[in-house]
Amino acid sequence: MSNSPEIPETPLTPHAVTAAEVVPGDLVALSRDEAERRQWCVAMHTLPESPETIRVTLRPPLGGPDREAVLTRGQEVVVAGRRVDVTAVPAVSSPRLDAVEFRDGDSVTRLRAVDPDGVEVTYRRRWGVWHRDLDTRTAQTVTDDTVRGWAADADRAGYVVRHHGRPAREPSGAGPRRVVVTGLGAMTPLGAGVDELWQGLLAGRHGIRKLTGEEFAELPVRTAGVVPVDPAALLPRAAARRMNRAAQFAVLAAREAWGDAGFAEGGTRESGLDPERVGVSLGAILGDASVLVGGDRKLREKGPRAVSPLTTPMTVPSQAASQVSLDLHITGEARTVTSACASGTEAIGEAVDRIRYGRVDVALAGGAEAVVTPAIMASFAAMRALSDLDLADGVSPSRPFAADRAGFVNGEGAGILVLEAEEHARARGARIYCEAAGWGLSADAHHMAAPDPSGSGVALALRRAVRDAGGYVVDVVHVNAHATATTEGDLAEAGALRAVLGEGGGVPVTALKGHLGHLQGAAGGVEAVAAALTLHHGLVPPTVGCAQVDEEIALDVVTNAPRALPQNGDLVLSNSFGFGGHNAVLALRRVR
Repeated sequence: MSNSPEIPETPLTPHAVTAAEVVPGDLVALSRDEAERRQWCVAMHTLPESPETIRVTLRPPLGGPDREAVLTRGQEVVVAGRRVDVTAVPAVSSPRLDAVEFRDGDSVTRLRAVDPDGVEVTYRRRWGVWHRDLDTRTAQTVTDDTVRGWAADADRAGYVVRHHGRPAREPSGAGPRRVVVTGLGAMTPLGAGVDELWQGLLAGRHGIRKLTGEEFAELPVRTAGVVPVDPAALLPRAAARRMNRAAQFAVLAAREAWGDAGFAEGGTRESGLDPERVGVSLGAILGDASVLVGGDRKLREKGPRAVSPLTTPMTVPSQAASQVSLDLHITGEARTVTSACASGTEAIGEAVDRIRYGRVDVALAGGAEAVVTPAIMASFAAMRALSDLDLADGVSPSRPFAADRAGFVNGEGAGILVLEAEEHARARGARIYCEAAGWGLSADAHHMAAPDPSGSGVALALRRAVRDAGGYVVDVVHVNAHATATTEGDLAEAGALRAVLGEGGGVPVTALKGHLGHLQGAAGGVEAVAAALTLHHGLVPPTVGCAQVDEEIALDVVTNAPRALPQNGDLVLSNSFGFGGHNAVLALRRVR
């Protein structure tokens, strides 16, 4: 119910009259104090009660119950200067809600009916409380008892309160399918495998090391997040020789995720799957730049005959995706997404949509990268983007959100998730980590390398991810931040999170690049693996290297020790932002 269209939108012009001058249709306040508080009623009927008195029937102008007042003829009252069609004012009474069992999804409308310009306000119940705005965490909220009190007091206080149960769900027809995460795999600076990653995150360890190779000797910065095992040693020699380092990481992570999802070793045929209904979607910026550099060196030193015929197929960024499809015999599709440091997250989002809309039933999605090479390191150093902090004190030189952050640390690795249509997963009795609920993209259109300091592009991607997940901002319980430990990037992301989640919104935020360094195109995949584990275990890892949070960040950054994941929500956001203004956000949902 909103303000009645029968009441003309003209200013109120209160003036005093005697009760004898009141006629049906007048807006009346029985005292100047009531007029000042905009507490008006419509005179529905007037009836002489005696030679000295008049009985007036009054009703709130936007609807409500009638009440009667006996006034002396000379008694001063206030009229508003508006006339109302009495037949257009509904007679309603607000029902009590004491016996109603509220459920999330219900709504309550509340209208101050005694104010002719009153506007109906809607509250929606979610996570056990009533929100005035589900997309603003800091908006007003009230309890069930407050809503019941509104209804009980409505008629006396001049309000109309209505309860609306959540709509019944219609049987779902053809439409987007729900996508779930059933397997996880990782190769990271914390070690080989998901368990090494997760235990290292919870323990607050970091995997950033000194680069000791002579090719790095002359560089101004010689620290990086390097995978501590040789991936080639974990693969058959003949296969490893035909893969670049990033592809080796990807195949190992994919094998782990495949087995973790409950599929048989070897691939689709051994698992009884139609290979045409399975896909691969991986992100990479370069993949492995060392192959091209090595080929160029051989050309210059020994001539064209020394250049391997495998140089080109091992150089392309798509090699990781193609090698995963070869290794597991996946023929549905093998796609590569290249969108700077947002590549891994965007690749996961693309796979979510491919499953949603029936193109495939299962997908391995994430990112793989191996760009810890002298030229790349020198380029980042020339940009003054790399941290030059020392490893000697045992503190990670990558310090996201910290007051003393000094830039990012280059890294390598792979993180891959098995995504699956929910009905496909449940039909085979798979363990489900979480739902891959939605994702959002945007572009800064600001600078080839620097982020937009306003954070508006990041905020847009955040909102789109929440909306694509079919959720609201109040559902967000945790953010796995991109947070590279650069001054400009951390501040832009923090500003965007405050803009979307609200100042002091109370959402715990963590950043993993203190543990890992920046894994470039693989960062989104590895961080999505961690976000899925956060939902599955109900624990938020701490942010390593952040001894003192920069005051300008103004977020609830989790430091020192893991923290229990809040229960009053179900969405975790995993952020990735890249050079050139690429913004991608993945939304994962807790499966209860």
